[in-house]
Amino acid sequence: MDTGITGSIPGRFDEQQREGPCGTLRCVSASPFLAVALDAARGAGRLLREELGGTRRIQHKRSVIDLVTEMDQRSEAFIVERLRAAFPDHAILAEESGATDGRSEYRWVIDPLDGTTNYAHGVPIFAVSVALERAGVVELGIGYDPSRDECFVAERGRGATMNGEPIRVSAADTLDQALLVTGFPYDIRTTEVTNLPEYAELSMRSQAVRRLGSAVLDLCWVSCGRLEGFWEFSLGAWDMAAGSLIVGEAGGRVTNVHGGPWRLEGPGILATNGHVHDAILAGLSHARAARR
Repeated sequence: MDTGITGSIPGRFDEQQREGPCGTLRCVSASPFLAVALDAARGAGRLLREELGGTRRIQHKRSVIDLVTEMDQRSEAFIVERLRAAFPDHAILAEESGATDGRSEYRWVIDPLDGTTNYAHGVPIFAVSVALERAGVVELGIGYDPSRDECFVAERGRGATMNGEPIRVSAADTLDQALLVTGFPYDIRTTEVTNLPEYAELSMRSQAVRRLGSAVLDLCWVSCGRLEGFWEFSLGAWDMAAGSLIVGEAGGRVTNVHGGPWRLEGPGILATNGHVHDAILAGLSHARAARR
């Protein structure tokens, strides 16, 4: 059974080379969706890169540490405009504007600026994420890092690439060799599930644990072997949609934080190279038990 989107979608793109790493297609694309999504992600990333370091208009969402800037909104508008022009029947779920219904089974899931706090401070660690979901299954994922001009792409059943070159997760098979990454919830000041005990537990078991501030990049860096594992307890679908597919297509393993099936609606995720997955689950379980 074909698990990709080839054959169910009319039309396809021949082998081609587009300008820039986000436009590089080294193999025959499985869908006409890819080129449009790449152009949207690349254009939004270029906009963000050009405006980095400027004066920001900052607002707060659910808490004083949950930021949104005018660049989140401008990037999202750029992406949504291009996707709607090409696929007017598709539904859209975007971080800032929310859900828009469509008449087809396809839905785009968009994070226009993942790493807003970094961006607001001029820290060049942020990303654009565009994913295509069909009937609850992510079929296409793009994570674009404008600062390093690195574009991570996956189509279900066709592997994952960075700037057009195939990528694989790392071969590290013990936590002593593993560089991990995590993030913390925006309600960390009020919730009981802060991730601090888990961070401490896995810091003692692994080589080290980082916190980049962009779940999209966390997942992309697991997919290309820079990191061995990423976990986080509270994320939106837009944070995980593209990256989860990229990790899986790069040979990694993706579950929820308890080891069960990962779902787009979350709320959490554990994505690893596969080799250290069970060891991380054991560390999370130990920290959770100690917290009770």
